[in-house]
Amino acid sequence: MIASLWSAGMELLRQRYVRYGIASAVALGSDMGLFLLFMSAGLDPAPASALGYSVGILVHWLISSRLVFAEGAAPKGPERTRQKALFVGSAIIGLAITTGIVALGSFLGLVPVASKLIAIAVSFQTTYILRKTIVFATSP
Repeated sequence: MIASLWSAGMELLRQRYVRYGIASAVALGSDMGLFLLFMSAGLDPAPASALGYSVGILVHWLISSRLVFAEGAAPKGPERTRQKALFVGSAIIGLAITTGIVALGSFLGLVPVASKLIAIAVSFQTTYILRKTIVFATSP
């Protein structure tokens, strides 16, 4: 039984989409953890949020480029720098989608948590597609 559960778990980890979900959860955890830490240290919410989000992008890059899309990671040099810029660009697109959906939800009178959950789902899918097809696209 344990061997078959282990095997099933390992098979799941071989799926890129699952690894991307794990990377996103770890990045979100670092973002939120640092946000709360900075807030408890007396930093205002906006800079605490920006710093947490920035570190979350870095964490996501490290995991994505090494464990999720390793075969598409560019070698060091100008191509890697371009890839990092595209990755940050995809994160900014995700942030814009999240902000827009939450703002629209607020305008429509939705519960903020519901809007945020919808935004997370849409942003997650969008950044995954951007990163898979553009940022880490491998040559045919």
